[in-house]
Amino acid sequence: MSSQAEHHALNRHLLFGGAAALTAIGYGLTLWIFYPGIMTYDAKFVYEDIAKGALGDWQSPVMVWLWRVIDPIAPGAGSMFLLIATSYWLGFGLLSFALAARARRGALLLPILALVPPALAFVGIIWRDVLFATCWLLASGIAFSVSERPSSGKRLAQLLALALISLGVLLRPNALLAAPVLTAYVIWPARFSFRRSGILFVPAALGFFAIVQLVYYGALGATRQHPLQSIMIFDLGGISHFAKENQYPVDWSDSQSAELLNTCYQPTQWDIYWRLEPCDFVMGKIERERGLFGTSAIPKAWLLAILRHPIAYLQHRLAFMWNFLAADNLTMWLADVDHPEQRVFPDRAAFGILVSIHDALRSTPLFRVGTWLLACIALCCFGLRQRDEPAGAFVLGVCGSAAVYVSSFLFVGVASDFRYGYWAVLATLAGAVVGIASGSQPAAKAKPKDTGTRTAIA
Repeated sequence: MSSQAEHHALNRHLLFGGAAALTAIGYGLTLWIFYPGIMTYDAKFVYEDIAKGALGDWQSPVMVWLWRVIDPIAPGAGSMFLLIATSYWLGFGLLSFALAARARRGALLLPILALVPPALAFVGIIWRDVLFATCWLLASGIAFSVSERPSSGKRLAQLLALALISLGVLLRPNALLAAPVLTAYVIWPARFSFRRSGILFVPAALGFFAIVQLVYYGALGATRQHPLQSIMIFDLGGISHFAKENQYPVDWSDSQSAELLNTCYQPTQWDIYWRLEPCDFVMGKIERERGLFGTSAIPKAWLLAILRHPIAYLQHRLAFMWNFLAADNLTMWLADVDHPEQRVFPDRAAFGILVSIHDALRSTPLFRVGTWLLACIALCCFGLRQRDEPAGAFVLGVCGSAAVYVSSFLFVGVASDFRYGYWAVLATLAGAVVGIASGSQPAAKAKPKDTGTRTAIA
């Protein structure tokens, strides 16, 4: 072995050791700060469904099933927290090891960036959005790790990555349009082709839709609770506000009508029509008095309202999206759900330090979803130059899926919490390090031009 080869081997071993040590430290720090995890109200409702034996589709029934399976590991919040934290650090760890195998110094940078507050601050909070993002991070890490291996050695890893993408969709069905982008990367991790990704897009989206139907209502027998109609209720309120004309399929008193058209609307969340005073009279009448929620009356009114007032609909949707991307929205969850007047972990110094850092940065662009969307778009532009290499394919697949996912909230968003953009945070951190670190290596040998004998999806 030449001295240069020995130097490269030593460098790789040092990078492997450093990446392993930093990943282990990060994982341990996460457990120290957060264990046994922070229950939110959403998580509490999901966990209570385990005891009830109830499965509905308002929250993901797959999360209920999964939590029931892993709960004996650490009953309560602990089991789900361990799953989230492990998938988070395993995802970043696999990417770090893959970079170390390529002798890239980004192997040491990635586990350090995994500690930045917009990423780390959510790992201990039990939200399905966080689990969704860590599942997709792990899927991406697995695919990148095997991107340069022979085909015979990576099929099982790719199947595992596809299963994790499917789990993400089952946790967050609104990821249907983003999943095909990441799926294309996992299937072809060595290079990114817009042609074959485009061919795959519609069949993959339909396939993931079918998986949701089969798992939710076939395998698990979940009760239909009509979560899509929450979007419609929100849209009907927004259209009513901007069109100055009631769009709901019910009549209101004069005072209620004045509130509905002028003061109720906020481009923040649909809860203002559901459970927040003074405008909770909307769902009070639609659901509890008239029993219309979950019936065809709501979709019919929604479609008719859009056809009659498309400009008002766009005004409402753009107002929501601007708020989602640029406003000071909910970030960390700090309340003890069993004692709402108290903060979780009041005597834990490490957690207090993280909260103090979070509070200091909360008003900065780091805690604005729009920042991470723009970063993903910029990284996709950067990745175009490397799309014929594994690093460029990774950037386009990961950051492209995150950009599509966040953008989809323009039409399906009903709340503006920062957590809904969490996948974009993880995608940006991973994509930036993989893309820049791999881009700093010497240019690869030019590949032979296509001879025209390739198949359409080769």
